[in-house]
Amino acid sequence: MSSMGSVARLELRRLLVRPLAWVLAALTLAQLAWRFVLLLGNFLDNQVKLAGTPGAPGYTDLVGIPLLGSTLTMGILPFGLTELALLVVPLLTMSTLAGDRANGTLPLLASSGTSPAAIVLGKYFAVLLWLLGWLALTVAMPLSLAHGTHMDSGKLAATVLGLALTLAALGAIGVACSAFASLPAVAATASLTLGLALFTANLAAQKAGVGNGVWNWLSLSTHLEALLRGLVSSADLVWFALVIVIALALAIRRVATDKERG
Repeated sequence: MSSMGSVARLELRRLLVRPLAWVLAALTLAQLAWRFVLLLGNFLDNQVKLAGTPGAPGYTDLVGIPLLGSTLTMGILPFGLTELALLVVPLLTMSTLAGDRANGTLPLLASSGTSPAAIVLGKYFAVLLWLLGWLALTVAMPLSLAHGTHMDSGKLAATVLGLALTLAALGAIGVACSAFASLPAVAATASLTLGLALFTANLAAQKAGVGNGVWNWLSLSTHLEALLRGLVSSADLVWFALVIVIALALAIRRVATDKERG
């Protein structure tokens, strides 16, 4: 446990001193803030119309959730956090293990007595902490106006849970890709490809009119969309847990194989 904590602290310090993490945070938060302003402006412009419509969506449905969990852009609006995560996570995780391998420091870390599990999990939790901080800063935007409007806190909480699990799953995939790649650029490309594949796995099934099936179950968007609607089910939570566990297990096995080979 202490070894894992040491690896996590070291990786977190590396993230904080590298310009990439700060540039990613600044650019994405600026874009999300601009999206929040546009969503809020559209909500205020239609507030009178919405007030006269029974059962009309409110602030949470029109501002909070589209900011956090949109999987498609809305007209001229910039990307939401979900779309940004598909690019941000691969860039953030690409050097976790592939960078050490390219620099020749991964064998040194493995030979120091630190177990492969401690190496992988330490780096993963450091990245996850950064991602959750990024999510928290984004959530603070719609929450900043919670005192002046009616907010569906339960639905927003389910959305935040869905985004946290999505970031955790993408982060685990990114670390696994970094474990298998020889160069950070290769890891980023593989992670981006797998992330997009998970999100779009059910598109062909939907076009064919198939509402259920293995492709819908495999798709990340199927499980995320349920949480965006405020529906928290054990089946969706288990799916995210399986993705995280499988990805990290593969990463640990890869690092262990490298250690055995010396």
